[in-house]
Amino acid sequence: MHVVVASHQALPAKGYGGPQRVVAALVHGLAALGHRVTLLAPPGTRVPATKLVEVPPRQFGDAAGLAPYVPGDADIVHAHFPLQRGPTAIPFVQTIHRNLKPGSQPYPNAIFLSRDHARRHGSETFVYNGLNPTEYVFRRFPKRSTQYDLFLGKLHSAKGYHWAVEAAKHTGHRLIVAGGWRPSFTGSIKYVGEVDGATKAALLARARCLWNPAEWDEPFGLVTIEALLSGTPVLGTRRGALPELITPDVGALCDTMDEMIAAAATIHTRDPAACRARAERDFTHLVMADAYLRMYRALLESGALPPGRSIGA
Repeated sequence: MHVVVASHQALPAKGYGGPQRVVAALVHGLAALGHRVTLLAPPGTRVPATKLVEVPPRQFGDAAGLAPYVPGDADIVHAHFPLQRGPTAIPFVQTIHRNLKPGSQPYPNAIFLSRDHARRHGSETFVYNGLNPTEYVFRRFPKRSTQYDLFLGKLHSAKGYHWAVEAAKHTGHRLIVAGGWRPSFTGSIKYVGEVDGATKAALLARARCLWNPAEWDEPFGLVTIEALLSGTPVLGTRRGALPELITPDVGALCDTMDEMIAAAATIHTRDPAACRARAERDFTHLVMADAYLRMYRALLESGALPPGRSIGA
C-alpha cells in the first residue's frame, strides 16, 4: 500500500514534540511492515525510510492547498492536523491529536488516540500511539526505594506537576523535574530543564517511577509509554486515557494526593520486565502502524472507519 502521511510540523521533533514523534514512529512502522510511504512535511524535515515531499507551511491549511503535492499513485492520505474536508480524488483519514472544543464541528474520517478520547468526541474510532522501543534504555534491574522520582513534561497545572512537587516536599523523597520553563525548587527537588534524546532516556530508565498526575483528560499520555519502555512504573490519575494505559502490574491509579503518596511508597516493587513487556505488546510503532493499516483497509473496502480495538482484543 502507498500511504501518504501529512504533517504540518517539521520532523523530527525539537524538544518534546509528542505528536511529531508519533508521526515519525508511524512512518518507520509502516515502512518496516513493507509499505511505501511518502511524507508531506514542511522544509527542514529529515526522516529516513520515506520519500519526502516538502510542502510550504501555508499549504497545510486545507485540502486544496495540499492536493498538488499528493502523488498520483497514492492509495490513501493520512493527515495529522485537522481538515474540514479531505482531498476529493483520494481516500483520506486524519488523526486528532488534541481535545477539540465542545461543540466543534466534527472532522470527517477522524481517528482518535484512545477509547476515552474517541468517546468524549462522540466516536468509537481510535488507535493507540506507539513508539520505537530501540529509542529507550530498558533498565531491567529491580527499582530501589531510594531512587529518584521523575516528572517529565510541560510544567502546566493541568499536567499536575505540583502533585509530584508537593509529595516530594511532604516526604523528602528525591524528585527530578524536567520541563520547559525554569521554576524555583529547593531541597530534595531538582530541576533539569527540557530534555530529549539520550538524556531523557537515561532519566526515565534510572527513575524509581514516573509521576503523571494529570488533572485534565489526556487524549493519550505519551510519557507513560516512554516510562514503560524504560522499565519504569507510572503513578497516574484516573483521567482521560490513563486508565487504559496503566494497569496494577505497571503502576498505580489514584484520585487524591494522599493516595498517590501511599502508592509511591511501594511503586518500586513493580517488575521492570512487566513494564517493558506491556509497552512492547501494546504500544510500539509496529503495533500502531498495524492498527492504522486496519483503518486504511476498512475505509478503502467499505467507505467507513471501524471502531478501535481495546488492548488485548
